[in-house]
Amino acid sequence: MSTREIQDHKANPSEMFVQQAVYANVDVLPSPVRGATIRSIESRRDCTLESTADQFCEAADASLLPVIRVDAANLMRVLRQLEGIAKRQAPRIAFKVKGRILLLDLADILAVQAEGNYVSLQHLPNPYLVHESLSSMTEKLKPYGFVRIHRSVVVNISAVEEIQPLPTGEYRLRVKGGKEYLVTRTYKHNLRDLAQLWVGSERLCG
Repeated sequence: MSTREIQDHKANPSEMFVQQAVYANVDVLPSPVRGATIRSIESRRDCTLESTADQFCEAADASLLPVIRVDAANLMRVLRQLEGIAKRQAPRIAFKVKGRILLLDLADILAVQAEGNYVSLQHLPNPYLVHESLSSMTEKLKPYGFVRIHRSVVVNISAVEEIQPLPTGEYRLRVKGGKEYLVTRTYKHNLRDLAQLWVGSERLCG
């Protein structure tokens, strides 16, 4: 055994104890001083490992991020494509007119009005007559945001722009394009469905 090995073999027993405890990851507290030394060493080791892991994760995450370069023209093209997809997925109504089947977006129908044995779909710029009862249309359109305001009128709540109370207890309702409809007292409670939030209108439809 060389002189260096003998010196190492005769090292301070307390230092050897600390080293063995650290490598074994054992929280041994033979004395306050030694215990503090062990916790300090473990704390530094954990901090080093966590710091190394964080740096590795940041490097890995950064390497996985794609590099995308989009100019204004390409961005506008993508936005138009998304708008087209959204419009194709919007609810539509299909009906037969003069031997043809037309399909319209429900959002473009402002109201549905009874016309004898038919209903008139108030669609800008041209209305369409469909052989259907208003009661049947009301039930079909109710899940899509249409409410009845008169025994002969159903309106699209997204098309309503203004409500005016009348002295008779009724209301006048204006939709996009300027057309107005009368809301009778029988159906005025349906006006609450026109908006998701009412502010300062506790007496409305009361």
